[in-house]
Amino acid sequence: MNIGKKIRIERIIDRKSKRTIIIPMDHGLTMGTIKGLENIAEMVDKVALGGANAVLMHSGMVGAGHRQYGKDIGLIIHLSGATNLSLDPNRKVLVCTVERALKMGADAVSIHINIGADEEPEMLQDASKVVENSREGGIPLLAMMYPRGKKIKDENDPEVVNIAVRAGVELGADLVKTNYPGDIDSFKEIVKSVSHVPIIIAGGPKMDTIPELLQMVYDSIQAGGSGVAFGRNIFQSEDPTKMVSAISKLVHGNYKIEEVLKEYKFS
Repeated sequence: MNIGKKIRIERIIDRKSKRTIIIPMDHGLTMGTIKGLENIAEMVDKVALGGANAVLMHSGMVGAGHRQYGKDIGLIIHLSGATNLSLDPNRKVLVCTVERALKMGADAVSIHINIGADEEPEMLQDASKVVENSREGGIPLLAMMYPRGKKIKDENDPEVVNIAVRAGVELGADLVKTNYPGDIDSFKEIVKSVSHVPIIIAGGPKMDTIPELLQMVYDSIQAGGSGVAFGRNIFQSEDPTKMVSAISKLVHGNYKIEEVLKEYKFS
């Protein structure tokens, strides 16, 4: 592995556990200002205190929200996006370059690809360019690979999740983020088939209960997953620092789900 990439990847993946907790905060480009992201710097500090390994945001928000004060935390700059007002929000286009992200001090970059969308071919072509540029720049690439589009009936179906994950790995991503398929056995098979690349799960929309969210985290780790990338389930929670801390016990500390629920008094 390129020495620059090796150094940077240790800023976003825990050296001991080989897992990660990433907090995406890129939602503003898509949805505008949403609850929890009114003050980016304040939220970054809260999740850093909880033990998050990295935050993910668009380049324009880095100066307003990253490393303003408090504990340090890894920075992933997101390179693609689309707004909800677009004719097709599933079509993600490149809005930043690897070169710009490097100049801004990013520890990694990320792209979003919707497998099954009408514009999947264009997104795959964009991804190939980003892969080459990230290799040249010695910076890790996180690929957000989602089964999403007209042909996708169930975005958590293990079969389509498997295709999305495998596509990200085949393209050359260093980490892949995807939907959790809903059970340990199916996710274990997906992770096992690409064991040389860390696979992390997305949180999606805010879940109804905290135990439900923590159970998903625990199950994904038991299946061999390498962590989580949770946004709204963290920054829209009542106590983001507490939520990240609890998840950290499962991801990095190998705690049992019952131990975390009891310690943090979640019900």
